Amino acid sequence: MNPFSDKALPPMSRSYLFSSESVGEGHPDKVADGISDAVLDACLAQDPLSRVACETLVKSNHVVIAGEITTRAKVNYEQVAREAIRRIGYVNDDDVFHADRVFFTNLTTRQSPDIAQGVDARKAEGKRHAKMGAGDQGIMFGYASRETPELMPAPVMFAHRLNRRLADLRKSGAKGTAWLRPDCKSQVAVRYEDGRPVAVENVVISTQHTEDVSHRQIERFCVEQVIRKALPPSLLSRRTEFLVNPTGRFVVGGPQGDCGLTGRKIIVDTYGGMGRHGGGAFSGKDPTKVDRSAAYMGRWVAKHLVAAGVADRCEIQFAYAIGHPEPTSLHLETFGTGRLPDARILAAVRKVFRFNPAEILRQLDLRRPIYRESTHYGHFGKKGLPWEQATRLAAFLRALKA
Repeated sequence: MNPFSDKALPPMSRSYLFSSESVGEGHPDKVADGISDAVLDACLAQDPLSRVACETLVKSNHVVIAGEITTRAKVNYEQVAREAIRRIGYVNDDDVFHADRVFFTNLTTRQSPDIAQGVDARKAEGKRHAKMGAGDQGIMFGYASRETPELMPAPVMFAHRLNRRLADLRKSGAKGTAWLRPDCKSQVAVRYEDGRPVAVENVVISTQHTEDVSHRQIERFCVEQVIRKALPPSLLSRRTEFLVNPTGRFVVGGPQGDCGLTGRKIIVDTYGGMGRHGGGAFSGKDPTKVDRSAAYMGRWVAKHLVAAGVADRCEIQFAYAIGHPEPTSLHLETFGTGRLPDARILAAVRKVFRFNPAEILRQLDLRRPIYRESTHYGHFGKKGLPWEQATRLAAFLRALKA
């Protein structure tokens, strides 16, 4: 039951298309993200206070990790990287980029003490507070929408579903899938009427494959076994256009075909362009970095607002200064879908949630090895991750009525 339904403000009436893309876990940039987050989790598993900023580069048969890692954990980074590659599926005899054959280079160092003193929760000379400070300056956004059961924008969730379906079929060894390889991309255009998704206009899938499969076979498989299984039938019609491997061939893929770097798929990682992005990447960063933890906090708060029925769409923004414990600004926008004034909603948010870095870590229990689960198919809209659980819904509803 929605206690605010009689006060809803109707969205502006218009028709438009909106597209979002996703990339599979075998995409070079996602391979890099996966290695970086695997290193982070390996450190946190032994030392929850680890400070990690791990960047990865993959190309041809090389893996390079670089950045700053300060931890008491004893981690074999090369072994962690190879296992991450193996999980993705680069284990075929014809893979140039192969889990057991890549060359590995470690260029990590310890974190700069100049940065550490701004983050550490202790008083230092010249500091006016003893709280944990933000690990960097920056702006972060959180977003939620009533378009899908995950409270995410439909285009990006649909694109993720396609790549996840491809990976599940490939890894399961299902009949007729031996030609599938790990690298893939998808894109979905959704038609909106009065702010609501009403049809899928077109779908693009590009999937890496072996030499011995025809384009017609790939096309039939992707339409019947992937698109029609992953997307809502009610949004597909005869007018929906399917574009499968539009170039006609995708044999050379993954790091063999393109260089991959950590943090290059930030729109794929968030809201597919529907919600704004602050600019900072997530993967490979421990939760003292507000680029990551405050973005997760923003999603958590925004999801509470939409789950509470107070708005159909919500975006929240924070800004931080390095070494400073509290946000320098906090902004809320419900895009005309709010059942209450935005100022009143924001006042309730301030009563229920805390936004300094130490409280974000505590509220979401972020000092644990959960980040490998966030890397692929978007960091949001997944069951089990703490920022996806509306655990303070009752408290938020009480605050709204106070």
